Amino acid sequence: MRSVLVANRGEIALRIIRGCHDLGLRAVAVYSDVDRDALHVRAADAAYPLGPAAPKESYLNARRLIEVARRSECDAVHPGYGFLAENADFAQAVASAGLTFIGPPAEVQRALGEKTAARRIAKAAGIPVAEGTPVLRELADARAAATRIGYPVLLKPAGGGGGKGMRVVEREAELESAWRGATGEATTAFGAPALYLERLVQGAHHVEMQILADASGATVWLGERDCSIQRRHQKLIEETPGPTIDEDLRARLGDAAVAVAKAAGYVNAGTVEFLVDRAGEHYFLEVNTRLQVEHPVTEMVTGLDLVVLQLRIASGEPLPFRQPDVERRGAAMECRITAEDSLAGFLPSAGSIAYVREPGGPGIRVDSALFAGMTVPNEYDPLLAKVIAFGEDRAEALARMRRALDEMRVSGIPTALPFLRHVMREPDFVAGRYDTEYVPGHWPPSERGDLPDGAAAAAALVAVLAARSRVTRRAVTNADSSWARAGRDEALR
Repeated sequence: MRSVLVANRGEIALRIIRGCHDLGLRAVAVYSDVDRDALHVRAADAAYPLGPAAPKESYLNARRLIEVARRSECDAVHPGYGFLAENADFAQAVASAGLTFIGPPAEVQRALGEKTAARRIAKAAGIPVAEGTPVLRELADARAAATRIGYPVLLKPAGGGGGKGMRVVEREAELESAWRGATGEATTAFGAPALYLERLVQGAHHVEMQILADASGATVWLGERDCSIQRRHQKLIEETPGPTIDEDLRARLGDAAVAVAKAAGYVNAGTVEFLVDRAGEHYFLEVNTRLQVEHPVTEMVTGLDLVVLQLRIASGEPLPFRQPDVERRGAAMECRITAEDSLAGFLPSAGSIAYVREPGGPGIRVDSALFAGMTVPNEYDPLLAKVIAFGEDRAEALARMRRALDEMRVSGIPTALPFLRHVMREPDFVAGRYDTEYVPGHWPPSERGDLPDGAAAAAALVAVLAARSRVTRRAVTNADSSWARAGRDEALR
């Protein structure tokens, strides 16, 4: 392997380019029209245009990506996460073009990418699985299954991930509208309306186990990440060790993850995801057949470079260690800086970044694609940057994260920074008392009168503007008045 096409954008493209350069590999970037000046384009050894901003015409254009890989004389393709990272047809097309796909092979992605098939594999491997159904074709089938399982239930797309298309159904009267909404969103996001039902495990922790496997079948787990702080089933904060995971449960989760991986013939990096209930019982959720957004958390406590290991495994090298060799030290957590207005229900935001100041100091890492003057488009995932904090224990990691978020400045558009700063000081989170239902019960904080000093004006402004159209709202929040500027800037602090 000498040259790698990075088939992605933003901070993950930059992260992969750096991993390639660490190994002396040539890294080739791609970009849509709106990303022409992006940092990943500047960092690469060569960069090629894909087309308009719309994903289907750029980063989801498999034919164009493979054409660029051939033209640029690449040996391999790294998909990052999102876009085509878990698309088995793309993995197969890359292999058919004589290129190396840096990730699990197509047959593994097909086996695990369809969620009900993955559940069957886990069951056959002896892993507990929450009660659920096969793919459901009709609303009537869903109604009968929900009655049998018992409400509340979770309606989920059989393909894809990232929380898209998922609906919690508390009672039968909600099922029909949830079915329509989930079907439409799943079709738009994944190209297929297939849904299934699963018993809702309430008050659970969402815990994922990082795995690595080489072509010989050697498979290891690197530790868990608690990803329970979510909005709309999409993660916002992750940490390791999980505050509710003891050594016994960690070992059981690791063994279960390896068993699922071996049953599917897994190769390369991935995560096996679980729900852990209040009694400490775990249930298989799904497998993410790719690098995860939160992979730096594991890197901080193990000292391993997961991107470099992905590249080495893809080039045919065996894992350089076995399970007893894996050492974890300290604690780490990650906060996702997203282009979302957390003071207005996490509404997506787009526009131009006016100013950026990223944090530093002991124990802080920032994976970012931010720069002053960049355009944040509304066509893509809102992730802008990730702040990762490491400490000798959770208390130190938390203190460093507070400092880092207080130092960070992003102005020009609303971001999730107000929410993240609040959570880092919120008593339940500080004590590790949280689960997947944390966000609705703890945000927004204005109802309890504990907004940060000076943020009340910003919250009032956002509340008024939230009811307006996005275009009007953006125009008003960017208005050249001292009150609007003060409110906006305080919300972004």
